[in-house]
Amino acid sequence: MTPQKIIGVAAAAILRADGSFLLAQRPAGKAYEGYWEFPGGKIEAGETPLHALCRELQEELGIAAIAAYPWLTRVFAYPHATVRLHFFRVLAWQGEPHGHENQQLRWQRLPHLSVTPVLPANAPILRALELPGLYAISNAAELGGEEFLRRLEAALHKGLRLVQLREKNYSREALRELALEMLPLMRQHGARLVINADIALAQEIGADGVQLTGAQLAGLNSRPEVEWCAASCHNAEELRRAEELGCDFALLSPVLPTRSHPGAPHLGWENFAAIAAGSSIPVYALGGLTHDDMQAAWRRGAHGIALLRQAW
Repeated sequence: MTPQKIIGVAAAAILRADGSFLLAQRPAGKAYEGYWEFPGGKIEAGETPLHALCRELQEELGIAAIAAYPWLTRVFAYPHATVRLHFFRVLAWQGEPHGHENQQLRWQRLPHLSVTPVLPANAPILRALELPGLYAISNAAELGGEEFLRRLEAALHKGLRLVQLREKNYSREALRELALEMLPLMRQHGARLVINADIALAQEIGADGVQLTGAQLAGLNSRPEVEWCAASCHNAEELRRAEELGCDFALLSPVLPTRSHPGAPHLGWENFAAIAAGSSIPVYALGGLTHDDMQAAWRRGAHGIALLRQAW
């Protein structure tokens, strides 16, 4: 039996500043007619995914992509075809989207969609869109617990929505106490708290997830039972392992030289981009970055950036 040919497809998560995104309904006569999907289409011979994306957006919606960033790549087997979906996030465009192929268009916002059904391949993409661009890592040991909580509350007021509690010098009890102080603040703002390494603690206190270490990645046979599972990766092998384990997102580090490890090897943006390319899960860039590096990270295929001291 000959293996089924994989069809390359370019798809766009077209995002407005308010967080809404565009879905299009598949027209009559096409497979899965009536289902909703992210706009896009087949990659033609000789095209790059980006060229195909720009062409499809012009043909289907009448818009010209200005800022389109590589994001996720997922393979999905439908009964009629196996597709490799190259997703981009489109943050700026010219023109107003209109259905040039008589397809219905709807702007949607998570967590609840007003349209249904959605193509099965898009479920992980919708989940990825729940993640913000900034992932903050706690710095309570350096700031002091009280000052850290004050700065956390201020950051949450400004829009921070994802925080990892990582305090390697804290005892487990001290970590638990700090987590229990953080949780009400996080819940008040609809933000998520991820616990570094300690799966049992995350489950015990009802945190939103856990950040696996490299050693845990190598040693676990199944994904921990948490809502959000992230992984700390430093190379392509660890990122592939995070995908295999079913992690929701990953940190890839260190991108640039860091204050905590002066002179230590780092990836650099070129290597980061090469490793992140083709990832099926969102990847955050970490190490030596500032808020100003967000677009540089997007251009290299990152979902966003993770910050430690700079976050606070």
